[in-house]
Amino acid sequence: MKRGHAEGFPPVCDEKSRLLILGSFPSVRSREIAFYYGNPQNRFWRTLCGFFGEEIPPDPDGKRAFLLRRRVALWDVVGSCDIVGSSDSSIENIVFSDIPRVFVTAHIEKVFCNGSKAYELFSGKFPQFSGMTERLPSTSPANPRFSEGVWRAALAEFLGNGG
Repeated sequence: MKRGHAEGFPPVCDEKSRLLILGSFPSVRSREIAFYYGNPQNRFWRTLCGFFGEEIPPDPDGKRAFLLRRRVALWDVVGSCDIVGSSDSSIENIVFSDIPRVFVTAHIEKVFCNGSKAYELFSGKFPQFSGMTERLPSTSPANPRFSEGVWRAALAEFLGNGG
């Protein structure tokens, strides 16, 4: 695979959002469908919807509505970059997303970073939010150390059982 320039997506959030979940940058599959966590093997939607006891919405509009109903904002730390495939380790020439903009729109109380790369990039670029940020194991199918239990515990601690 060769390196190419790619653009991310706008945030999903509104004034009711309380939890911000940040990924690093959309995968190739996500970029193909133009929405977050488009690879069916990624455990993000299964984990988040499962926590709330809901079926995974079948399309981006349904997923967007689910997030807003559950007061969850979703974005990626990287707005655009040069990347090889979906490899976080290949990301270069980063243009960061304007994450502080979400804090103007919404009353974010907690930030979950989906994986080490998202945490590293977010913490390095936006240290002012470090006190409210938690690194969770990446939901990527490439992460053999994923733990749904860690995600469920973090969600329960912040949102309560089932939101």
